[in-house]
Amino acid sequence: MTNIALIVAAGKGTRSGLDLPKQYALLGGRAVLRYSVETFLSHPEIDGVLVVLNPDHLALYEGAIEGLQLLPWVAGGADRQTSVRNGLESLQDLAPDQVLIHDAARPFVTTELIDHCLEGLKMADAVLPALAMVDTVKEAEDNKIIGTLDRERLFTAQTPQCFKYGPILAAHHSFAEEAVTDDIALAERAGIEVQLVTGEPDNFKITTADDMRKAERLITPSLTDIRTGSGFDVHAFEAGRELSLGGVKIAHDKGLKGHSDADVALHAITDALLGAIGAGDIGTHFPPSDEKWKGAASPLFLQHAAGLIRDKGGQISNIDLTIICEAPKIGPHREEMREKVAGILEISPDRVSIKGTTTEKLGFTGRGEGIAAEAIATVRLPE
Repeated sequence: MTNIALIVAAGKGTRSGLDLPKQYALLGGRAVLRYSVETFLSHPEIDGVLVVLNPDHLALYEGAIEGLQLLPWVAGGADRQTSVRNGLESLQDLAPDQVLIHDAARPFVTTELIDHCLEGLKMADAVLPALAMVDTVKEAEDNKIIGTLDRERLFTAQTPQCFKYGPILAAHHSFAEEAVTDDIALAERAGIEVQLVTGEPDNFKITTADDMRKAERLITPSLTDIRTGSGFDVHAFEAGRELSLGGVKIAHDKGLKGHSDADVALHAITDALLGAIGAGDIGTHFPPSDEKWKGAASPLFLQHAAGLIRDKGGQISNIDLTIICEAPKIGPHREEMREKVAGILEISPDRVSIKGTTTEKLGFTGRGEGIAAEAIATVRLPE
């Protein structure tokens, strides 16, 4: 029997308040989408995974599933119903026996829930994982209560919603003009018997920023290997160069001397992150002897270090940076630097601390010969 998981990831996720669609937001160092994709790929009874996506998000998608073997992606439509239908139609040549339709924004689907759904399909042509209502449910009109519903008969629907392939494809074709909120509603209209199985509380859908914070609280306890790394860098001033510091261009009479753009602050942070995961130093990954890094923008180095942490399933907890110089003054640029570093690392600005200090006119920084920077990074990795 052929079982295909069809993951719907074509939405824009505007209600999440994030800068990108929620299915591509990072959760514990990995995209939300990747969690459910990996769960289905690892299940012994799932023969393939197909993602339906918005072609405008292709670069985000490719980054999210890098290294995974999936069926070719399919373009979604103007709404979820059309996106699912596009996905189902793309499977006609494969003609799977069963299809499991799952929302990309539900990252915590488990192999056990998939087991229950597949077991349910032995008894019916459709299966719905759902949770019984525990609160009393009221019906209202114009902000006035008009009745109490029988919660014993009420359930909240989850995904994956699972079907025999032929009947659900036919239902999508027969009721294409009727707008519904999920695929089980189409099964109901088509008279397909639906088997109920117990869902899981953690299998919730990320919709709002609060949901994203809830998801982060769930994922963080698994990242129990806490690492700390330190980084230190020095660059001398050089006339005729632009000064880049903490990813920010600063007006100054001199820039910093170096093979790249010589952003001493970002270099220190990069070394701290690499040190936290035992991955050498910035020179190991970007040798100054290699001409292709001549004049390179330092955010590239920082992105590389952050990517190595994400590849390990980790997340960056905190960056603490101290910039040591007599001039320029760091204070006027501190918040812009924080935002810049946080953006490069794809973390919240409140996880980045930037301080400026002097050496009271002592040493090379005190003489105005250059700038030094020291950084400490804390990361969390899975055991």
